[in-house]
Amino acid sequence: MYRKRFDGMDCSIARALDEVGEWWTLLIVRECTQGSRRFDEFQSGLGIARNILTARLERLIELEILERFPIAERANTFGYRLTEKGVDLYPVLVALMQWGDKWLAPNGKPHIQLVDHASGQPVQTVEVRATNGQPLTYQDVRFAAGPGATKKTRSVIENRNERVLGELDGLEGSGESVDSGHES
Repeated sequence: MYRKRFDGMDCSIARALDEVGEWWTLLIVRECTQGSRRFDEFQSGLGIARNILTARLERLIELEILERFPIAERANTFGYRLTEKGVDLYPVLVALMQWGDKWLAPNGKPHIQLVDHASGQPVQTVEVRATNGQPLTYQDVRFAAGPGATKKTRSVIENRNERVLGELDGLEGSGESVDSGHES
């Protein structure tokens, strides 16, 4: 089945989904954060077919989300680990987990709770916050043109701000905030 590609879209969310939007991809990254390194660990942890896992691991290496490394204790065996780009997906996984815990946990009772290893305290909910710490929703955030904004992006920003915030946006070039990556 043909899948639409978003790499040419003027939207960071669409481009990110082009790389990590297929569900096995984030589940493989999740397995890495849970200590899986070897092919057989991924396969048994996910119940994924070998050919699909092979293709996804190769794609994650190609995208520089994972890297392959030799496993010293097993001759001619390679493991997989997150790169810096892959580690940067951890807050995305936590946000997705917290959303799932809130809206999809059976009987409203999540199976796993994330706690700070050092303090033993539960981790905070991943949120968008103002510089003063105030939580923000999409209705509290104004889009502004980033350094890579095109004419089309500026039009999308103006339209979005008018629809969501009710403002006629003449502020997109003010430099007050960075392009959020949303096209619409």
